[in-house]
Amino acid sequence: MSSNNKSNISDNPQNNQFEKLSDLLTTHLEFDENEPAVKSVQRLKKPDKTPKLRILSILKPVPWLLLALFIFSFLWDFNGYMVSIFGIQLHFEGILRIISVSGMIGFLTNWIAITMLFRPLKKRPLLGQGLIPAHKERIAYRLARAVSDDLINPSLIQQKIHESKAVTRYRRLALMHVRNVTSRQSFRNDLKTWILEYISSQVHDPVFRKKISAHILAELDEALQDKILEKAALKTYSFFRGQTLEEFIEDLLTKVPVTAERSIVFIDEYLDELPARIEKNSEKIDDLITQGVYKLVNQLNVQKLVEENLRTYDEEKLENMIRNATNEQLKTIQYLGAVLGTIGGFVIWEPLLSLAFLSLVFGAVFLVDWQLYR
Repeated sequence: MSSNNKSNISDNPQNNQFEKLSDLLTTHLEFDENEPAVKSVQRLKKPDKTPKLRILSILKPVPWLLLALFIFSFLWDFNGYMVSIFGIQLHFEGILRIISVSGMIGFLTNWIAITMLFRPLKKRPLLGQGLIPAHKERIAYRLARAVSDDLINPSLIQQKIHESKAVTRYRRLALMHVRNVTSRQSFRNDLKTWILEYISSQVHDPVFRKKISAHILAELDEALQDKILEKAALKTYSFFRGQTLEEFIEDLLTKVPVTAERSIVFIDEYLDELPARIEKNSEKIDDLITQGVYKLVNQLNVQKLVEENLRTYDEEKLENMIRNATNEQLKTIQYLGAVLGTIGGFVIWEPLLSLAFLSLVFGAVFLVDWQLYR
């Protein structure tokens, strides 16, 4: 837009009046920070990580202990040590290396499996690409589908709006604010001043007067189309006044500001009645607002919105999002692999005895858990 056009718009009296109205409303209709809030927004409580971090802190040293055992096994590993229990010969030679290697293999396999979920971020000729980056489009689609179908669908949003009665509460808050603002004398004085200035600026605009007079003349011609005497009387009156009907109407329009200034007190009466009128039609207002909100919600394509946002995520951002939500769990699984690998080492060393012992341990844990759950 050229500078001349901008200056013409800014110099337009009508635009200036609307700017004044905007300033007036902004000044008087600003919500007071001390007004009671409808309902404080509750923030989601951050999940407690203490138990998970405690388990993780216990598991973290396990791989290092296994590595130390593996190194130590080269120096000494129960060489020639044997024990007989109930006639069963237990040979302990090589047990340190077996359990340490099995534990480290369990740790490394879990670490590789978890790493392969995210890395490599970009497709490589030989290493390929991580599972999540490679299926980013499918993940975005499936996640968006799950969110729109089960979590944030229009029916659920409408149900929550209805249950929360938010429309009614906000309408009451707005009514309270309107009542407070309209009762202020400063607001009434400013509103009257703006109305009078707006009327004056309009009727002193030649283009506006010509449009109104032309419209009134058209209405008169249509109304007096079949009334010859009235039409002749009107033309005779304008003849004796020495004005055309259009000039006569334009002259009357210039006197409108004076009449408006005399009758401006009607604004006080209207503002006095406004809160009561709103309250009287509160149910209709609530219904209209609710219907408008429902139409807006029904037009929202939640699946498309979520999917498009997820598609904008690059591989690294997607990885960070998933890791931030599941980092402790993934690390726990990773270190737990070392523990399970160590248990597997005992099974390799003495299968029957180890399996019998593990069955007793896991059976006891299951029974205690079941009893505590009950």
